[in-house]
Amino acid sequence: MIPIETKDTNCICGSKQNEYEDLPAHRSEEGVVTTCWELSQEEIDCVVRNKKIYLQQLTFGKLLQPIKMTIDNPL
Repeated sequence: MIPIETKDTNCICGSKQNEYEDLPAHRSEEGVVTTCWELSQEEIDCVVRNKKIYLQQLTFGKLLQPIKMTIDNPL
């Protein structure tokens, strides 16, 4: 799974941070950050078989922030 740029991309998160890859995103004025991820055919086949997607968030011991996963473009 790789993060991809879309027509809505207006910022790159993690830019110039050696420990992270660049993350194309859309950041709204309200502070909502939206990213788009493209699955490989192997990943698609796996999701079709097991109907599961896992999400990990690095909180560094801080509170977990609200998230929303969707298959539809929310923008």
